[in-house]
Amino acid sequence: MGAMKTDETGVGEVELRLDPDRLLERVDWSEIFGAPGRVEVEIGIGKGRFLLAAAAARPDVHHLGVEWANRYLRVAEQRAARRALANVRFARVDARELLAAIPEASVSAYYVFYPDPWPKKRHHKRRLLRPEPVARMTRTLVPGGWLHVATDHAGYWEAIEPTIDAVAELERQADFGGPEFPLPVDEPLTNFEAKYRVQGRDRHRASWRRKTGF
Repeated sequence: MGAMKTDETGVGEVELRLDPDRLLERVDWSEIFGAPGRVEVEIGIGKGRFLLAAAAARPDVHHLGVEWANRYLRVAEQRAARRALANVRFARVDARELLAAIPEASVSAYYVFYPDPWPKKRHHKRRLLRPEPVARMTRTLVPGGWLHVATDHAGYWEAIEPTIDAVAELERQADFGGPEFPLPVDEPLTNFEAKYRVQGRDRHRASWRRKTGF
């Protein structure tokens, strides 16, 4: 993970995509990024608009982007390489499996923006923001760590809110974002948000923080 490769010019560069099998065996953030530091994870990065902007804004923060759609992941990787972002890594894994492999109290923030709502009732079990994955995210957050969520699907939001609000270790914040959020919250954070703004569609967003003392 985070191994070096050499291009045709002979210049070494970091391999941005992580080996999924090794990653799911053992997540070692210092090994992945080559140094200790603050780690933030975005699940479902699409083409990487938010992830790459956040990484560029804060080069001292380690960012892991998780995406299952390979065509989108390749676009994000190419953009990160063009921008020479050394603090970004990518993974094509099932996010639920990854959450089970991440060490406790090791992630400073999770971003879950516009996850697949799986609108049909028989598919609800495939949704990411269900009690078990949310519990795993909570376990892996550092005390004071953040969980930021956004969706345009009202039915999914009606399920998300009580699910996360029910976690005793998490405290819902008055406003979306908070003092450690890397980008202006009033601007579109993802390609979805940019499109929804043009269309005038509603969006649902909230932030939770892991309480200290748990």
